[in-house]
Amino acid sequence: MKKIFHLLLLALPVQLTAAEFSGVYQLVKRRVPWLEKHITFEQATSNNGQETFTLQTRQQKLVISASGPNAAAVGLNWYLRNYCHRSMSHMGDNLSPVKKLPVIRVPVTVNASALYRHALNYCTFNYTMSFYNWADWEHELDWMALNGVNMMLVANGSEAVWQKTLQQLGYTQKEIDQFITGPAYNAWWLMGNIEAWGGPMPQSQIDDRRRLVQKMLVRMRSLGIEPVMPAFFGMVPKSLTEKTKAHIIKQGTWGAFPRPDILDPTDTAFARIAGLFYAATKEMYGSNIRFFSGDPFHEGGVTEGVDLGKAGANIQRVMRAWFPGAIWVLQGWQDNPKKALLAETDRSALLVQELFGENTNNWETREGYEGTPFIWCTVTNFGERPGLNGKLQRFADEVHRARTGPYKAYMKGVGIMPEGIDNNPAVYELLMELAWHENKVDTKEWAPVYAAARYGKPNNDVNEAWQGFLQTIYSNPGYQEGPPENILCARPALEIKSVSRWGNLRKGYDTALYVQAVKAFAKAAPVFTGSETYKIDLVNFTRQVIANRADKVFADVVNAYQAKDKNAFNAASQAFLQLCDDEETLLNTQPYFRLRTYQQKAIRGGANDFLNAMMLITYWGGTDHNEDNLHEYAYKEWAGLIRTFYRKRWEIFFAHLSETLSGKASQLPDWYNWEREWVRENLKVMPAEKPVDLGTIVHRILH
Repeated sequence: MKKIFHLLLLALPVQLTAAEFSGVYQLVKRRVPWLEKHITFEQATSNNGQETFTLQTRQQKLVISASGPNAAAVGLNWYLRNYCHRSMSHMGDNLSPVKKLPVIRVPVTVNASALYRHALNYCTFNYTMSFYNWADWEHELDWMALNGVNMMLVANGSEAVWQKTLQQLGYTQKEIDQFITGPAYNAWWLMGNIEAWGGPMPQSQIDDRRRLVQKMLVRMRSLGIEPVMPAFFGMVPKSLTEKTKAHIIKQGTWGAFPRPDILDPTDTAFARIAGLFYAATKEMYGSNIRFFSGDPFHEGGVTEGVDLGKAGANIQRVMRAWFPGAIWVLQGWQDNPKKALLAETDRSALLVQELFGENTNNWETREGYEGTPFIWCTVTNFGERPGLNGKLQRFADEVHRARTGPYKAYMKGVGIMPEGIDNNPAVYELLMELAWHENKVDTKEWAPVYAAARYGKPNNDVNEAWQGFLQTIYSNPGYQEGPPENILCARPALEIKSVSRWGNLRKGYDTALYVQAVKAFAKAAPVFTGSETYKIDLVNFTRQVIANRADKVFADVVNAYQAKDKNAFNAASQAFLQLCDDEETLLNTQPYFRLRTYQQKAIRGGANDFLNAMMLITYWGGTDHNEDNLHEYAYKEWAGLIRTFYRKRWEIFFAHLSETLSGKASQLPDWYNWEREWVRENLKVMPAEKPVDLGTIVHRILH
């Protein structure tokens, strides 16, 4: 009788205990346990090959019928966001229990409009994820699943693959250490830009990263997320020329850094070394890998003497020999992927990421990348530099235009490619949601739904603020490489065009209108006293007010100095330093905006991790005084860093200018050396500072 009963159970619709949905059920238990006893998952057929989910309340339970675990997770998120006003993000979670669960009497069905929904840039693994532990990755992967990511770059376990590959080529560990980078720099190593910088990586860390990735892959499979793993595209250590007579092309430098070389993909040695690499990948991470990422000659490089057509074809051929059915993923960035590189490939087994969609339309000018499947992506920021930024309506418009235009046959999805992801959560949520809309989205209608889910309930003042944000920070027309920068964080000088080498100080929106929007947002504070996400955003929006104000105050400093008006100069320079103090005080109210929080993550890995962490966010790296282009590329507006680094530089600079106005001899420090000395003197966790009341400092700044 028990056996018959068991067989009857198996014949019922697939429920939440089925293996197909076990990963999503575990997500429910981790993030919204209050929903655990009130939710059921059932299997649904796909919608003409596209994923789908349906929401309905039956017998006092939410039933999510989905075509697979990823669609089920999106369905869960759809219910949380649109009905429960709950959400998860990289800048705080709003997942507190809902006392009375909303009822969906009429079934709601949503179909995916995107086949591929990609996440992460190589750079994200360093600007955000260098020091992630398993708890961090659990949170990350849950967010990915809820937002429908079904393919994600995995770039943090390649050290072990390369170590084994090089060992089989006769390399000693000392030689391997001269190739693999430190923990905060593996992104640029894997993209073929640098080698060894920030290293060596200790064996314990190589092993820990391998085990962490193995754990990640199991969780990703359970959530319907396929890994995108690094490919072998010819990058090799410069020292390989000493061990082989194969055709190796010197790649010169990337800024101040010597680049790894490229083994000619048409050389007979390519298949042998690629085979070692892929065999190690298979051994450590399994054979069930479909996507491989790799860009030969990324951001320059030397192609002379290489038959690019045959090179591209052979990179793909060897990859697919080891992993049948593999798809080669390439970044659509600058002139990459070169037309010649794709000329002899099987286009159906390629996927190009339109990387910088907020500014480019290479998918259109290159006629669907010459007939190659592509996805539309946004970078949003460079170096995870702070700032409010994202052309939200352009995202909606361009994704719809690519999906319905003349190259729609090649448009296969969307992707988020931030250099750092701990910022602007609205950007990432909107773009991933676009993958589940057939019609063009109006962000004026989308924003109130987003805001209610982010802060826990609808509010008129918040909605007014967000309509203002859509016209200002989340519009910002014109070409912009990431958010407008904050001059408070610039290396001091009398003439400053940007903070980072490729950034811009220009605020391409009405800053007065932005202040009014922030005031409307702040007006709602009494209603959201228990909302951490509201407080985080209030700090961030107010921080941007200070950053915008600093441009005018700095102009006053320069004008007073050039007019040799010492009294006006002293007043303006003190006002500028006061903005530094105000921002320090504001940022210290939330752990999210403290240098100490970042340092505590880095310290878990040991002294080398800590040094890597501090270099990356200040001078970045390099030992060539004449090639110092990367300083401030990854600057951060964090309490502790504002006070001890940025403000200190300005204080020294203003004292120097004051001396010269008084006719006294004065010499500035060499900032290149000063910044490196600051890092050496600050290889310890910043002490905690007692925060002030958030409402008090916000009111003082806004009024």
